[in-house]
Amino acid sequence: MGAMDVFLQSFSPVSVLGTVVLILIGFHFILSKSRPQGHRQGPPGPKPLPIVGNLLQLDVKRLDQALMKLSKTYGSVFTVHMGPKKTVVLTGYKTVREAFVSYAEEFGEREAPTVFKEANMHHGIVFSNGDSWKEMRRFALTNLKDFGMGKKVCEEKIIEECHFLIQKLKEFKGEAFDLSQHMNNAVSNIICSMIYGKRFEYDDLEFTTIVNRTNQVIQLSGSPSMQLYNMFPKIGKLVFSARKKMRDIVAANKQHHLMLLNRLKETLSPQMCRGVADAFLIRQQQHKESGITDSHYHNDNLLVTVMNLFGAGTDTTSTTLRWAFLYMAKYPKIQDQVQQELRNVVGSRQIQVEDRQNLPFTDAVIHETQRVANIAPLAVPHRTSKDVTFQGHFIEKGTPVIAVLTSVLQDESQWEKPNVFYPGNFLSKDGKFLKRDAFMPFSAGRRACPGESLARMELFIFFTTLLQHFRFSPPPGVTEEELDLTPRVGGTMSPEPHTLCVTPLN
Repeated sequence: MGAMDVFLQSFSPVSVLGTVVLILIGFHFILSKSRPQGHRQGPPGPKPLPIVGNLLQLDVKRLDQALMKLSKTYGSVFTVHMGPKKTVVLTGYKTVREAFVSYAEEFGEREAPTVFKEANMHHGIVFSNGDSWKEMRRFALTNLKDFGMGKKVCEEKIIEECHFLIQKLKEFKGEAFDLSQHMNNAVSNIICSMIYGKRFEYDDLEFTTIVNRTNQVIQLSGSPSMQLYNMFPKIGKLVFSARKKMRDIVAANKQHHLMLLNRLKETLSPQMCRGVADAFLIRQQQHKESGITDSHYHNDNLLVTVMNLFGAGTDTTSTTLRWAFLYMAKYPKIQDQVQQELRNVVGSRQIQVEDRQNLPFTDAVIHETQRVANIAPLAVPHRTSKDVTFQGHFIEKGTPVIAVLTSVLQDESQWEKPNVFYPGNFLSKDGKFLKRDAFMPFSAGRRACPGESLARMELFIFFTTLLQHFRFSPPPGVTEEELDLTPRVGGTMSPEPHTLCVTPLN
């Protein structure tokens, strides 16, 4: 579906004349804000039309693919106009890595989409900048590590959660069902234990509601309607219904997290810090007692940081695991090889993180799942912090920057078989696991995902433990070839709703 088709389908039922007037007013406002600001030559790109920019050349349902197509004409660094906003696009492993690692400072700011600015989400970690971002990222990394990230205590939490999930999956007795809710709940409980100091039962309505709302926000944030709203916010407030839905869900989630935080405040004890939220509240209290008036430890940063960690710690890992089990059902011979390696190396005992080094094929399958699933095809938007000349192109301060991670994970110069599911991409000729520099599903540089080590541990333990206990296969009447691998477009690329048979092995 083209961008203009989505645009026209998104209007609310107002009169045709009224709609035309609103559009003209909006276009006049946008045009007044889009005058050329400089004369130095920037990266090349397709010539934009007035107001709509290059919108007609972009498929907002698969923006990554549209941008990769343009890169074949304009190179690995080029300019597109997302509506009236000039944006620089980076493609290919070498270019993306150079920008985010070698020019980390220059490309290190974050460009918040309009919908998140409106929701006050420029606090916290994901969309913040400057000193506040530095302090919140430092705080989050330090305290996630304090509460187990990358340590044995976290491994034990994941293993414990695996066993709760195993018991839930056994209730289906091999019949086909949708794994998504149970996978979301299990993964979310890991980050909940680190933020709130507790896990929740899978039938806890408050818990499942906040998990589902979080997934809805992520799904909506990448929808075609929301992308168009972010480009044309003045018009979008009147014609894009998805914006109101998004705003309502975010507001409900804020209230839910505030309720959980208030419960913690009522029982807060500096001598017994239960999780990241407690650590923030204690620091906040200390700053107040010390008379610090410009502290970054205020309520907005608390709420948004918690929501950032909760969202990132729930959706991305559970989505990747859902892809992993779908691939195992799609490619049963690969599933056979994984389970045989697990039997040979581990047997029936509980898998530990330290087993990874002795499970090269299994490790390769997990990495290949992340590469092919490509759940974040576009890195969260960056912005230049200063004027910079990059690969011979001048890019002015404040320019939004999009890195196409699809072009990195499918870079033909980096992968033996970039376009198919092939674990051999991560295996040497003698069958040992092969680390690849172009493996960048967590992005790179100073804005890379702060929870990467937690996600890696979760993916390994959940994937291997479940494959020790279950066989994943298509539902009755569906062959492996008929399983659909077409992604559902959103803030992350998730599988379309589907069912699988999850059959106990003993």
